[in-house]
Amino acid sequence: MRILSLLLLTLCIATGCCSQKKTDMTSTQIEYSAHSRGYYKTIVAQNKTVLVTKQRNAEPEKINIDDAKWNEIVAAYSKVNLDNLSALKAPTDKRTYDGAAIGNLKITKDGKTYETPGFDNGFPPKEIEKLVNLLVDFAKE
Repeated sequence: MRILSLLLLTLCIATGCCSQKKTDMTSTQIEYSAHSRGYYKTIVAQNKTVLVTKQRNAEPEKINIDDAKWNEIVAAYSKVNLDNLSALKAPTDKRTYDGAAIGNLKITKDGKTYETPGFDNGFPPKEIEKLVNLLVDFAKE
């Protein structure tokens, strides 16, 4: 009886660990952009690479992402509710009087695009803050 219980417990633990699916990011593109009259930045992440453009009409800089950083991005992305992305409210309104550039997060997954309304660059909504900050870190390097 003990052996049977031990085998069942081992089986349950093993299948529980294996059933945790990793978020599939192969067909997902995450784009963060911030712009104003004198400021421009676009960051596009897809398949462990990031393209950073810091000026209008400039060639993007390609950055390869290491596995640890990519896993952070995947973890932050998996917490984002794509269906509610268009309903997020900006915590501040500095962009309305040129106090901040207009930030925007756009996620394209399986051919469908999910996009936030504009928010102040540097002050994203709480629901996407971790993901946006991870992307912006690439433009600082």
